Amino acid sequence: MKLASFKINKNQNNTIGALLDDNLVDLHSSSKGSLPNRMIDFLEMSDEGMDRARSIISGQLFGKEDVYQDAEVQLLPPVPRPGKILHTSCNFGDHLQELTGWNAPEWQAHNWGQFHFEHPTGFLQAPSSIVATEQKVFCPPFTKQLDHEIELGIIIGKHGKRIPEEMAYDYVAGYTVFNDISARDIQAREHANNVVLLGKSFDTSCPLGPYLVTTDEIPDPNVLDMELRVNGKVHQKAKTGEMIYKTKQMVSWWSNISLEPGDLITSGSPPGVIAGWENPEYLKEGDVVEAEIEGIGILRNEIAIDK
Repeated sequence: MKLASFKINKNQNNTIGALLDDNLVDLHSSSKGSLPNRMIDFLEMSDEGMDRARSIISGQLFGKEDVYQDAEVQLLPPVPRPGKILHTSCNFGDHLQELTGWNAPEWQAHNWGQFHFEHPTGFLQAPSSIVATEQKVFCPPFTKQLDHEIELGIIIGKHGKRIPEEMAYDYVAGYTVFNDISARDIQAREHANNVVLLGKSFDTSCPLGPYLVTTDEIPDPNVLDMELRVNGKVHQKAKTGEMIYKTKQMVSWWSNISLEPGDLITSGSPPGVIAGWENPEYLKEGDVVEAEIEGIGILRNEIAIDK
């Protein structure tokens, strides 16, 4: 299934749904309240919720009043407010390589040659930074170097702690597209002090969507094409199979922090970010960024100025 969180235009109610023939079926109203209208609450139901949703769609257990066309709704992030965002760093070897060429003095102060690969590493991002597809990303006034990073988003579906790799997929609800919008000049200064915070967690810096695609539709998340375009021009093109740590390993390692339904793990970015160019042309007002992952969809956002 392709699951979504969305707002109904006519009454401004937020709900969850499943994609069917390019329309969205409201799973909350069609189940007469037996399924919640918040994605995290739905994921808390685990297999019971998924089975109920599948039976509604496969058995056509809904009325015309439960079906909405694109123009009748506004997509929200699949999980509008994850409990936590666990961001995996430098998980594509070629991206780590391009880091060494970034010319900001603050960036050069960070010794990337000593990056450790004994296990995944990363940082937390603010859940308040999440925005949906077709929503604007606002460039804050404190940066002149707004950049992009396409990543696979892994959405957790069950409570788990210290999960063995061989059981990792049992704890995954599905996958989505994540775009790690980054203030590179701020990020470089923070890295020089061995921290990551504002450069990766300012408002609207974490576009997510368009859907949560369940694991039955993506049996192997490590073979997917990834492509990011700016104004139609390809900037990043890779496969998830190029990840150093694959999906099972990331889920297992990050479960040393207790994982909860709705938590988001990101894959890290492939190469092709603007900061790696010889003459960077950073994102500016009016630019349209499209991040696409095979089998999931296109996450589309326009850049605006935060005034």
